Amino acid sequence: MEPLSDCGRIGQTYKERDISDCFYYPSTMSHHAALTQLLSANAQWAKDVERLEPGFFKESAKGQTPQTLWIGCADSRVPESVITGAKPGDIFVNRNVGNQVNLDDDNMLAVLTYAVEHLGVEHVVVCGHTECGAAAACFGASSSFVPGQAPVTIPVDPADAPLNRWLAPLTTLAASLEISSAPANEALPLLIQENVKAQVNNLCRTEVIAKAWANGKSPKGKEVWVHGWVYDVSTGTIRDLGISRGPK
Repeated sequence: MEPLSDCGRIGQTYKERDISDCFYYPSTMSHHAALTQLLSANAQWAKDVERLEPGFFKESAKGQTPQTLWIGCADSRVPESVITGAKPGDIFVNRNVGNQVNLDDDNMLAVLTYAVEHLGVEHVVVCGHTECGAAAACFGASSSFVPGQAPVTIPVDPADAPLNRWLAPLTTLAASLEISSAPANEALPLLIQENVKAQVNNLCRTEVIAKAWANGKSPKGKEVWVHGWVYDVSTGTIRDLGISRGPK
């Protein structure tokens, strides 16, 4: 099959000038070893699961009933299902740079709403991790923080670049801790821990959690608890910060 010169043959609703870079190469995967390995490993994994637990995927296709919502960092070293030994269907997930819970983030609020009010999760976990690149960048930028001005965490990017806008609250938090002159090996663990605490506090301020607590249970009849954890990349273990909050 010859590559399509444009996407006009697939969908005539698009104008040719808008799709000049859209091509179809049927043998693309063969040129990318990393992707080929992922697909091969997936095929083997699916066979192994079906052999060890026949019917698992057919049951999974019927729906999901996770008990936990995980709000974690997008860092590739912290895959929630792997580090907790969970199965597909056990954990509902929202991951982003720096495990943030921004109250104006519609994506996070939509995930939280769906998890609590429609899936009936009982636990919402904010999990930070050691060696966090986002925390390190914000710590580095905290020394130049000016109160009243939007912080620029990544100076090579424009002040209004997505990453700078996203990291602004974390850089502001780092500045508030007054740790810019402390050694990084002491300051970063503190910032990572305080960041998790701040995000737990933000979660508790959301309408979704507030309603669940005011009513005693979520619309799905579940008590909802919020927790703060930190994953240690160097040991593979999770530490509970002991800051869990739930219905009174």
